Amino acid sequence: MKKRYVVRLTLEERDQLEDLVNRGREAAYRRRHARVLLLVDEGEHGSGLADWEAAEQIGFSRRTVEQIRERCVTEGLHSALDRRKRSRERSRTLDGDGEAILVSLACSDAPPGRSRWTLQLLADQLKTLEVVESISHECVRQVLRKHHKTLAEVDVVHTGTGKRPLRVSDGGRA
Repeated sequence: MKKRYVVRLTLEERDQLEDLVNRGREAAYRRRHARVLLLVDEGEHGSGLADWEAAEQIGFSRRTVEQIRERCVTEGLHSALDRRKRSRERSRTLDGDGEAILVSLACSDAPPGRSRWTLQLLADQLKTLEVVESISHECVRQVLRKHHKTLAEVDVVHTGTGKRPLRVSDGGRA
């Protein structure tokens, strides 16, 4: 099968990569990526190994070698040497006000017919109050866990009945 992205390095680029491979101060992943590019180089000074052969020599999967080669051709040599940056920035589900509402809910009396708040009940209540459009019980757990120490120091972490303190780490019960 013909390769879609063919790496052809200039003599200057090869020297730069060989210098990087032999230098001990570089990160290991950068040195390994440089070795991949040197092995798959089909220029006049390169060995032009197949992807599976280069992968076997370096200890990568064949797909990783393909991706490094593709990035070198499409984005440039330096991009192929570095790890890919995350493309998606995650936004917070709950801001500070939302967290305050969640904590006050968790510290309030449980809903009628329930002995205590569950993580799912808290998540559903936040949706009902239109604090958020959607939220998982896991996000609720993480927020309560984050605030648990602060609340315990102030001694306000109770379900409202005075019988049982709020425990965030007891298997999903809040």
